Amino acid sequence: MVREIISLACGECKRRNYTTTKNKKATPDRIELKKYCRFERKHTVHREVR
Repeated sequence: MVREIISLACGECKRRNYTTTKNKKATPDRIELKKYCRFERKHTVHREVR
């Protein structure tokens, strides 16, 4: 299976807020997305954590 489940953690509060899937062969690097953090109550950068 190529697609793997990953967790996204907030860059400011470091909590894991989101889970998503990604194609490991197409994007081997860690992804960064701008998502809403309910703990910070604002949009922050969320990074892939292992």
